Amino acid sequence: MIRHYERAVELDPTSAGGHYNLGLARLRQGRFAEGWREHEWRWDFRELRLRRRRFTPPQWRGEALHGETILLHAEQGLGDTLQFVRYAPLVAERGGRVVLEAQAPLARLLRNLPGISQTIAFGEPLPEFALHCPLMSLPLVFGTSLETIPGQSAYLHADEAEAKAARRRWPGEGLRVGIAWAGNPQQRSDDQRSMPLRALLPLAAVKGISWFSLQKGPAVEQMRGLGAQFPLVDASSASRDLAETAALMATLDLAISVDTSIAHLAGAMGIRLWLVLPRLADWRWMDEREDSPWYPTARLFRQQISGDWRAPVARMLDELQRAAAGPWGGLHAYVTGCGAGIGPG
Repeated sequence: MIRHYERAVELDPTSAGGHYNLGLARLRQGRFAEGWREHEWRWDFRELRLRRRRFTPPQWRGEALHGETILLHAEQGLGDTLQFVRYAPLVAERGGRVVLEAQAPLARLLRNLPGISQTIAFGEPLPEFALHCPLMSLPLVFGTSLETIPGQSAYLHADEAEAKAARRRWPGEGLRVGIAWAGNPQQRSDDQRSMPLRALLPLAAVKGISWFSLQKGPAVEQMRGLGAQFPLVDASSASRDLAETAALMATLDLAISVDTSIAHLAGAMGIRLWLVLPRLADWRWMDEREDSPWYPTARLFRQQISGDWRAPVARMLDELQRAAAGPWGGLHAYVTGCGAGIGPG
């Protein structure tokens, strides 16, 4: 496939779609140096419908900072913000005063990220700044390779008091497992990445597990039809923001999720994550790997046949049975040992 994109760019060097897709293909292969450069064509690829921010101050390209205020602004989805906000502390280390503009559901969670001086939700007034940079351009600025991805330990944390309150509000015996089975239905490829809750029903047969739904949006209604077949506690659909979701997640031994913001939140918090992926997954999960260079606590369970979730669910069932047989299968010891993503708040 990559040869076709390379040929397309040869035939039309101004093709934004050709460059952008070539960039994704190279990122998928781990050829980051080339991939990040091509990824900058995303702004000109009309199919993505991205809005380039028009600021008077110039875009930061990595030059030394001497106390100047730099605006880092989110783009695309919540998961993208959670994945790439890991670069904010590095910008502060270069000498900048970092102001972060992000989606409202993330603003409270991201305020405690080291190096950020101020967090602003979209729509709120911006302070004066000397430079700016989109979050997803930071890997290019820092020359990120597979070996130099930052944030290899937990870089986001739940408020400790909120996490303790969540543990009291959502008690449960045995292994504590949270699940999210669907993403934003407005996303272009959501029909591929999202799965019906019923597909996860085999997991409900494992004894010794307390199940908590991390799901938000219309897919929450799928719980109604299963009832006692899947004793799943709706613990997140009414959450006011992802800081509240993070507080619940900090109490979990394991999060199981499709490719959505919940998966990125678990990975960023250092929570053990089982990520269920379609056969043709997003570029960031690369090809054929069962691990992720972005999230060391993640394990990837991929479809073998497009649209068929039975194989990855069967693999998870086998692993979950062994984990529950324990004691804890190492999961509980792992989470309590790393602090369960709880920070000082």
